[in-house]
Amino acid sequence: MHSHSTAPWQHTHAFLGDSHDHHARRTWLVVLLTAVMMVGEIVGGSIFGSMALVADGWHMSTHASALAIAGFAYLFARRHVDDPRFSLGTGKFGDLAAFTSAIILAMIAVFVGYESILRLLHPVVIRFDEAIFIAGLGLGVNLVSAWLLRDDHRHEHSEHSHHHHDHNLKAAYVHVLADAVTSILAIAGLLAARSFGWVWIDPVVALVGMGVILSWALGLVRTSGAALLDKVPDQHLVSEIRKRIEIDGDKVSDLHLWRLGPGHLAVIVAIVSDAPQGPSAYKERLGEIEGLSHVTIEVHRCEAASNPLPA
Repeated sequence: MHSHSTAPWQHTHAFLGDSHDHHARRTWLVVLLTAVMMVGEIVGGSIFGSMALVADGWHMSTHASALAIAGFAYLFARRHVDDPRFSLGTGKFGDLAAFTSAIILAMIAVFVGYESILRLLHPVVIRFDEAIFIAGLGLGVNLVSAWLLRDDHRHEHSEHSHHHHDHNLKAAYVHVLADAVTSILAIAGLLAARSFGWVWIDPVVALVGMGVILSWALGLVRTSGAALLDKVPDQHLVSEIRKRIEIDGDKVSDLHLWRLGPGHLAVIVAIVSDAPQGPSAYKERLGEIEGLSHVTIEVHRCEAASNPLPA
């Protein structure tokens, strides 16, 4: 028996996004920035006796934790990119981290809503100048963080550009954006309360912020959860694959399309034909479709004509 190398027919299972390392560096920079701000608020509040400052510091700790999850997901995905235990690579670690971050964000939103209702029922004295200063400082940090986490990787030439979205980066971005929106609404509410004596407007504005953040969190749960559950990412692409395969009497009997990571899709196609060709011929038909990183073709000869079913 001759031993043949399979190397020419093997391919990589590294399904990380094109900007994986770039996004990882920016995420860790934001983690550091948020952690420094968090420690500064907690220590400063403790020294100067400001419970508002301490509370905001602990609030930032939840965002810092969620951002750290995103950072570790990038690190783990890169470190284990060639680990054979992950049969289809580590591209989905970002989706898993995004799903986790979305749950944390939803919990933060619910907690903000709970605290706001308590403030409506039991108003407290607000130290406006200090509170506005804290909110402004937090807003500045969040705007810088949002700028660092913006997804500036463009796909102008991609017909299916949404397949390139990095859910992990988006989750981190939404966290800092949610905090920024909270700070903006807090500043507006505090200014109104100080100017017109509307103490009730501060918790009401916070409830509005809760609704916005909760809707963003649920959106992240849907998109990242869909990727984790291998939901078909694009029905139009499924139709395009069928169109390219089903020529000259070839028929698709089974088709599975799912996301492996940012910018990477996998497809399994089972084909039935009276005159079947080799799998490589069908792969060539799909060669111009961008993002198909793992293509598996199964070919069957149609036996219906030679073995008709009994009457």
